[in-house]
Parts: sequence; structure tokens; C-alpha cells
Amino acid sequence: MLAMDQGVVEEWLSEFKTLPDNAVSTYAASLKDKGALVPALYKVMRENYSDLLEPVCHQLFEFYRSGEPQLQRFTLQFLPELLWSLLSVSAARDPHTSGCIEALLLGMYNLEIVDKDGQSKILSFTVPSLSKPSVYHEPSAIGSIALTEGALANHGLSRVVYSGPHLQRETFTAQNRFEVLTFLLLCYNAALSYMTSTSLQSLCQLSSRVCICGYPRQQIRRYKGISTRLTVTSEFLVQLITGIHYAVCNGEIELGSKALDDVLYRAQLELFPEALLVGNAIKSSLHGAALKSNNKEGARSIQVEITPTSSRISRNAVTSLSIRGHRWKRHESQEVSVDSEAAVGGVAIPEISVTGVSGERMANGDSLRPRPDGRAQPDCDPLGATSEVSLDPRGHDSGTRGQEVRRQKSVRRMVENEGSGSASTGRSQY
Repeated sequence: MLAMDQGVVEEWLSEFKTLPDNAVSTYAASLKDKGALVPALYKVMRENYSDLLEPVCHQLFEFYRSGEPQLQRFTLQFLPELLWSLLSVSAARDPHTSGCIEALLLGMYNLEIVDKDGQSKILSFTVPSLSKPSVYHEPSAIGSIALTEGALANHGLSRVVYSGPHLQRETFTAQNRFEVLTFLLLCYNAALSYMTSTSLQSLCQLSSRVCICGYPRQQIRRYKGISTRLTVTSEFLVQLITGIHYAVCNGEIELGSKALDDVLYRAQLELFPEALLVGNAIKSSLHGAALKSNNKEGARSIQVEITPTSSRISRNAVTSLSIRGHRWKRHESQEVSVDSEAAVGGVAIPEISVTGVSGERMANGDSLRPRPDGRAQPDCDPLGATSEVSLDPRGHDSGTRGQEVRRQKSVRRMVENEGSGSASTGRSQY
């Protein structure tokens, strides 16, 4: 480590100790202007036997315990490097060099699992419904979803998954190590939009090293670090994939793509279904996508399909208008009409329509017949009675239709009786 970098770190360590409480926010905002500080701190963490490692870890813990969001995010950006330092030292079975790192990570974990009052937190996560758009999917891209009774019953219901309460940890053991590290990665992913490019690169390097060390792919990647296989869990890999996805979409295309392939490689060897599902889904979504260039400036984002702002109604959508149109088509196909030249005693029977849809239809379903003067008039029955026109915009209700059908049936019986009477008179005269 150069003397200049060491001087930058020592100055940083002394500044915060003499800082009054009312100047913490101003100091936190000024940290981003110290361009030489972050690279110097990375060099300290990569030298396990550095004399500055312990005071640096203590200072970062004080930042995290202060409760100032900017100071907490400043500490979080070093989390991938701290995780790799811990795992590599654990694999080398040299725990004495990682005591301060373990204390820092355990302190961050114990602060995150409780609220301001010291009560255990219970985190909740809402699983998106496939029938509603979210930042991860668009229902129109999935295809039509069958409107079964079960689907309708679950429509609009949100499934909520809870995590916690988590136990306080005082030391790292083989049983709880990845439980703590996975939770810390969850906190890191919650602040991904604030992470620097250096932190995202460190996350991708952590992912590749953890997954390939001790396996044949280590020779392909030409990584000459430790060759001991590191134990991982499926939940830990899922959190790594989440961060890699964000890194790929924000300038780290080459490094992030290699890290994603390495994580999938390890997930296949370990047969982790959750990591395989999430990783392959992200890999498929990245194929053919117009990712951002290597320009790492500008707004941070993850590419997703956005719901169009204009309203779209499917041609097959069931609406009140389509129901009325379907009813008219059905009635027109089943329309019962009597030919005017029907041979019932030679009496001409006028056309009788059950629905009354012949001619021009009105807004409420009644029909209009053209008059000699060119204007339309309502249908008239054989007795000269004018059909009633309903003012209800929804059309005739069931009671009105029933009265109309009964009236037309009575007219038909009268006409048939007249025809029968005429036929009888003709036969008697004959």
C-alpha cells in the first residue's frame, strides 16, 4: 500500500472522531467528493495483514450505527469485498486475520434485524399476480389466462411472504454463516441504485470467485486465487443473481454476464432449483435485449416491459355492447316469420317477428319501417296498434318482452281463427 493511500485513510479516520453530532449530515454528503478515499479503503481490505484494517472496520461500523442513510450506504458499498475477504480467509482456515471483518458483519446484521425500538423486524414481500402487470412481467406477453372458477376466486388477491424474526448472532459458525451473509446481501440489493460502479464490479467478482473456486472452470477463468471449494446455499446464489442482473443492465455487461454464467454453472453442479430458475429467467430476458452501453453514468435502472399508457380492449372482450349484439344476431337467425302468401284459407297473414327487428333498428332494439314519405315509423300490428317503444337504453326488460310475445301470439291465433272460419264457410257452400 502506498504512503499516499495510507495518509488518505488515516485522515479519514481522524475526521469522524472529532465531528460534532450536528455536522454528521454535512459530512456524509461530502464523502462522495473524496475521490481517493474509496480506492484506498479497497486496498486496505484486500491486504488482510494491514494495520489499518481493524480501525477501518471499526469506523465503518460507526457509520452504520449512526443511522444516517448516506453513511450506511457508504458502508454497504464495501459489502461484496468484505464478504470475499471473510470467505477466502475461512477457506484458508486462518480465522485470526478476519476477526475485525466478522465483528463488522455481525454488527451490521444485528442492527438490521431490529427496529429503532429494539424489536425484531418481520419483513414482508408481496408476490406479484400473473393477472396484473408488475415490474417483472406483462400479462399481454404471457397470453390469455383461462377464466376458471379458481382463477376468478384468486383474482385481485395478493400473496404475501414473511421473513423473520431473525435471531441475534454473536459469532459465525458453519451453520449460521450463510444465513447472516444472505441477509446482508438482501440489504445490499435493497440499496443497489445507490451503489457505485466499483461496488458492482466487486459484486460480480465475488460471484465468480465463490462459484468457480476448486472447480474445473477456475482454470478456464484463469483465476489464481484460492483453489478450495467454498460452500454456498441456494438462497445466497439467488441474492447474488439479483445484484448481477442490476449490474448487467447498468454498464457491467461483460463482467456481469460472466458472473451470471458462473453462478448458473455452480447451481447446476449443486442442483439448486431456485437459483437455476431465477438465473435462467434473467439470462433468457437478456438475450436480444438492447442493453445499455458501457457508459456507466446516468440514471440506474433495470430493463422491464412497460405497460402501455393507452387503453387497450381486446376484440374478444365481453362488454355490454357485445352481449346485445350477440343477442340480436341470435334472434335474427331464429326469427319466426309467416309468409304473407301462406295457404290458410287464402288469407294473407302479415309478417310477425318475435323480436321486431325487421327494418331499421332503433337504439333500444325496436325497429322502424319506412313510410311512403321517406320517414321511418314504428312497426304496426294488423289491428293498427302501434308497438310500444321503450325509453330504457338497455332495451326491453323481461316483462315488456313477455307482454309483446303474448300480444303477437294472440294476433296470430285471431288470424288463424279467421282463416279457419273462411275455410269452413267455403266447404259448407260447396
